[in-house]
Amino acid sequence: MKALNTFDTELRRNLLILFTAGLLFWSSLSSLLPTLPLYIDDVGASKQEIGIVMGSFAIGLLLFRPMLGRLADERGRKIVLLIGTIVAAIAPFGYLATQSIGLLILVRIFHGISVAAFTTGYSALIADLAPAETRGEIIGYMTLATPLGLAIGPALGGYLEAISGYGILFLVSAELGFFALLGIVQVINPPVHTQEQTEAENRNYWQILSSPQVKVPTIVMLLVGLSIGAVHTFVSLFLKSSQVDFNGGLFFTAAAISSFSIRIFAGKASDRFGRGLFITFGIFCYVLALILLWQAYSPMVFLLAAIAEGAGGGTLISMMIVMMTDRSLPEERGQIFALCIAGLDLGIAIAAPLLGIIAEQVGYRDMFGYGAAITSVALVIFVTQSSKNLSNSLRFALGLAPDVYALKNLKVRSEEI
Repeated sequence: MKALNTFDTELRRNLLILFTAGLLFWSSLSSLLPTLPLYIDDVGASKQEIGIVMGSFAIGLLLFRPMLGRLADERGRKIVLLIGTIVAAIAPFGYLATQSIGLLILVRIFHGISVAAFTTGYSALIADLAPAETRGEIIGYMTLATPLGLAIGPALGGYLEAISGYGILFLVSAELGFFALLGIVQVINPPVHTQEQTEAENRNYWQILSSPQVKVPTIVMLLVGLSIGAVHTFVSLFLKSSQVDFNGGLFFTAAAISSFSIRIFAGKASDRFGRGLFITFGIFCYVLALILLWQAYSPMVFLLAAIAEGAGGGTLISMMIVMMTDRSLPEERGQIFALCIAGLDLGIAIAAPLLGIIAEQVGYRDMFGYGAAITSVALVIFVTQSSKNLSNSLRFALGLAPDVYALKNLKVRSEEI
């Protein structure tokens, strides 16, 4: 943490408040991961309906993330952080108020706005604050709030549901969101620093998305989103149907601990060895997690799957944020983050209903096998398409070459030309 000691007092205070708010936000959200599918099951939903309700969360992400990214660039990061925490504090009351599948879908869509806003604002603000030379390290440390929250939330949610029922669970989830809001109110909102005018500043939505430095990561995130959606939606139900003595909350807690452990060194190491190696590793871990779930017949295999899933999230998502920071100007960073992460949102949105249909036909176990095959495609795409040509892509993905799309490398190349 030596890099943090070089910051002034106000900046360290901002980062501490942001970290605490992030921890509370993700604890609020993840307290529902192992419990909400069970709640929907208890109200009489089919496997397909459970998938639709859970997947509708990503509809809110997809619809609102692009405009929230633009808002973050034009009005500052704090306003979207406020929107995210306000929604997180309100949405759990919606689950408490209804058992109608149709209304639960609407509540779930509304709840999705919270992640669209919070993750966009949080990532962009930290990227603005982190010096380029220690960017991976600082972003790696600050994104530890996510796995910590994902460790605390499921364990807390599973415990509250077991001893007090769903009512108390939803109330506690709302309270955690409210305390995150109180933290964000205290954040000092720095202006978005702009660089010298370039053509990149004037790119529209489709121009940004179609550029190779954004398109390939977005496709990779979409395919990985399918595996994340499958795990988050169906693991608890799979455990229940398989009658393996392993708690769904413990699965997500183990995954979060794994994610936390690997982020401690991955961010700093990426400043030295490059982002590509760790993104490749992250995708591979997701493939491995799905294969293990496909073949899971004992608590130990479920635990290993959770560790692999956590390692994937701990490297892939944080390193993707760092890589997109390297590739973007501050004044377009919110939009680029929104677009890239929207790929993840879309994957999650497709995963629950699509894989829910597959689960109806072949069961949860074989459904995870299909997920492993889909995520393997993401690995192949990144290894072969992440740079300007196949050779550069292979070398970048294995940590043997720098990112040619990083702005500092583009500047060097233009000067050489």
